[in-house]
Amino acid sequence: MNELYHFIDGTRTKGTSDRFSDVFNPATGEVQAKLPMATAEETADYVERAAKAQPEWGATNPQKRARVMMKMVALMNRDMDKLAEALSREHGKTLPDAKGDLQRGLEVVEYCIGAPQMLKGEYTDDAGPGIDMYSMRQPVGVVAAIMPFNFPAMMPLWHVAPALACGNAVVLKPSERDPSVPLMLAELFVEAGLPKGVFQVVNGDKEAVDTLLDHEIIGGVSFVGSTPIAQYIYSRATANGKRAQCFGGAKNHLIVMPDADMDQAADALIGAGFGAAGERCMAVSVAVPVGEETADRLVEKLVPRIEKLRVAPYTDGDDVDFGPVVTREAKERILGLIEKGVEEGAELVVDNRDFSLQGYEDGFFVGPHLFDRVTPDMEIYKTEIFGPVLSCVRAGSYEEALKLAMDHEYGNGTAIYTRDGDTARNFAHRVNIGMVGVNVPIPVPLAYHTFGGWKKSMFGDLNQHGPDSFKFYTRTKTVTARWPSGIKEGGEFNFKAMD
Repeated sequence: MNELYHFIDGTRTKGTSDRFSDVFNPATGEVQAKLPMATAEETADYVERAAKAQPEWGATNPQKRARVMMKMVALMNRDMDKLAEALSREHGKTLPDAKGDLQRGLEVVEYCIGAPQMLKGEYTDDAGPGIDMYSMRQPVGVVAAIMPFNFPAMMPLWHVAPALACGNAVVLKPSERDPSVPLMLAELFVEAGLPKGVFQVVNGDKEAVDTLLDHEIIGGVSFVGSTPIAQYIYSRATANGKRAQCFGGAKNHLIVMPDADMDQAADALIGAGFGAAGERCMAVSVAVPVGEETADRLVEKLVPRIEKLRVAPYTDGDDVDFGPVVTREAKERILGLIEKGVEEGAELVVDNRDFSLQGYEDGFFVGPHLFDRVTPDMEIYKTEIFGPVLSCVRAGSYEEALKLAMDHEYGNGTAIYTRDGDTARNFAHRVNIGMVGVNVPIPVPLAYHTFGGWKKSMFGDLNQHGPDSFKFYTRTKTVTARWPSGIKEGGEFNFKAMD
């Protein structure tokens, strides 16, 4: 049995805990590794070690820090196949999807090569008589990143790379379900020139998380996961005086107008709804066709496409559309919600509840499902299913479709398919959702823009990657300086106004 480790001070560390978590192969249901779960004492020790390493790294020239990012890009490209294989083995996603996971993380590392530009302060000459003012961006110190299972490469890199580029030390708590790639990335950062101890990877559960949230050394916390946990982490972190950005759940709507290219819209829904087995915070789980005729045409296009989807382990080749979900519990939860949808009266147009893959009967596979005539009061509409389930909610008008997206408690992403520029512009301006696609089903911004939702999809003021990340991982210090000339004339007892 393979036994994994923590990565502390640039070294693989077994730790002292006698608690372990099982890491499964989602395709077979077999345990493939044991992962040590850190105690509160271990976690605190790793934080304190990071604090010792941070000052020298924070004082390093930003251009030298950027060169570490530059080397990291080269190393990730060198090891892309090995990283993707490890990711697929633990998560279950296909190899092309795993490489996409890595690539979107790598793009943020590339963006961080420009850290010197992003970290420039501001300067005002002659702000007052003989007075100059300037501001500088300085690292927060030691920050924590608590990351999810669904993107084990992309999500850590979205947070770790900007934090390191800003001069912080980072303590990463990856998901215990697929921890190998974060551990591999930590080793690559050291190979790229990152000083040992600046990036610590600690594996654990709630005990480790609460230690990070309470530790006085931790100055900032980033989290991605479900909304209830995001609310918990945000509340506890901020109550302890830490800055926090916590990203939660989603229920993303794709509105299909009558003038849309129906083949294009159907293809978009297939990829966005079923890719990665639906385990994406930006997955489109709700199709909203406007008008009965539009709905009938869309469902007619969707059914044969869904029935042709190939569900299999990643080892079956690059033509696999999606693999298993991450755990047996996730599979049972998804199937339970599908049963709930049937009970509540939704029409299950594509039914794969009895899906089984020969030779992989113990794997965590869930076949693709399509519901039609779903209504907003149904549990499958209100809940983030996080599985290969697409719901069709028929809207009588554009305004009704817009209201569906706007009234939902989540506000991560949304999209509209139409040929009409006026409708698209109206939608983009009015919808109360953080990321909007126009004829783009998954509107994930590129690394030099910022990623984040609204409403219960996000807690905090600053989003992931892009310019917001450099604001989150630095504090602004402003200096007012005067170099007096001539004879000292005595004290002044009020602030001298500018003439």
